[in-house]
Amino acid sequence: MQRQLWVVTGSSRGLGAGIVAELMQRDGCTVIGIARGATAPCEASVAGATLESWQGDLADPAPVAERLERWLSAQADGAFASATLVNNAAVLTRVGALERCSSDELSRAARVGLEAPLVLSAAFLRATAAWRGERRVLHISSGLGRHAMAGQATYCAVKAGLDHMARAMALDQAEHARAHDGTRPARVASLAPGIIDTDMQVQLRGSGDEGFPDRGRFVEMQTSGALQSADATAARVIAYAERDDFGSNPTADIRDD
Repeated sequence: MQRQLWVVTGSSRGLGAGIVAELMQRDGCTVIGIARGATAPCEASVAGATLESWQGDLADPAPVAERLERWLSAQADGAFASATLVNNAAVLTRVGALERCSSDELSRAARVGLEAPLVLSAAFLRATAAWRGERRVLHISSGLGRHAMAGQATYCAVKAGLDHMARAMALDQAEHARAHDGTRPARVASLAPGIIDTDMQVQLRGSGDEGFPDRGRFVEMQTSGALQSADATAARVIAYAERDDFGSNPTADIRDD
């Protein structure tokens, strides 16, 4: 049996928990869930799927990245037919103008949402550089990384950073393949997953109108049933990551399919 490895950050709730639950229904799937809280096993898990729950604060990502690199380096080449890192974790600051947020709040959001994907991606790529199997790095982005919105400057900046990181990483991998005589590169994409019914949506709808002129639009999306469930979105995200053309567009939107 060819095993698949998935590393998912922000795995204890929302989209991350949905991705883990979907993967745990697959025979031969090994999942490492990384979050501050424990990643709960899914009742529908199949016997051939395994879950490791790593609790760590991605506002201090270096120890988590070091643990990941050690774990990956200890695996035998050929142990996994594919390995995928999903950088999903994010922190939403208070809704409103940037200056309403404290320095600690802004720093935490930037470290979890952007610094952690940087150091985790680097650790993942170093440790798997000689692996023969398929390697993928998937950043969970947002439409707000491509279209600015008042009241969420930090979230917009983090997601835009993930998009541009994916573009640069894709160029790095292509250059590495050329320099090493066609060595199989990792494939990279930053994917906007659509509008999901998560805690973020609850926070946005529950904010006041001051400093957030788009609040009414988010309320309307909820009342009109326009929000996707985390579980349904998770299935689509996994299917996208496994497409043959994954990485051909480093900044993709699941709604374009």
